[in-house]
Amino acid sequence: MKERNDILKAMKERRSIRGFKPDMPSEELIDDVIEAGLYAASGMGMQSPIIIEVTDKETRDKLSALNAEIMGKDIDPFYGAPVVLIVLADKNRPTYVYDGSLVMGNMMLAAHSLGLGSCWIHRAKEEFDRPEGKEILKNLGIEGEYEGIGHCVIGYVKDEYPKAAPRNEGRVYKIK
Repeated sequence: MKERNDILKAMKERRSIRGFKPDMPSEELIDDVIEAGLYAASGMGMQSPIIIEVTDKETRDKLSALNAEIMGKDIDPFYGAPVVLIVLADKNRPTYVYDGSLVMGNMMLAAHSLGLGSCWIHRAKEEFDRPEGKEILKNLGIEGEYEGIGHCVIGYVKDEYPKAAPRNEGRVYKIK
């Protein structure tokens, strides 16, 4: 991929980060990442995914512990990231998983373009199927049939930024 512009460059350079500094990004940076997610494409332009911003350390740590329990490991699945952006989507939309995935992709690219690291953390579906997750939605006044798509954890990269692995050959087929 030629680096003809900043968007293509960000797509080529972004990596999943698995080590974050504890420093909290500014609210402006967090809002910019969220806004990028809100502009993701969605089936029929319905914009069904929602985003829950978690910067409260106690809540973040509870979500981390719940996620670790689901995973069956005693670790911090959020890799120390101080910000967790949870994407959920309305299960009544036929494209909800794809729509939520596009939100996640936009947010990860936006984070990278703003000098932040990011990583997609799974098990949001299981978290929000549990009473603890349903309670979070209830406390926020969120009603409806939402399924957790993923957690976009963001923050400042702790160590050296990872290099890209070589791209696998044989993944493109052309009909001309």
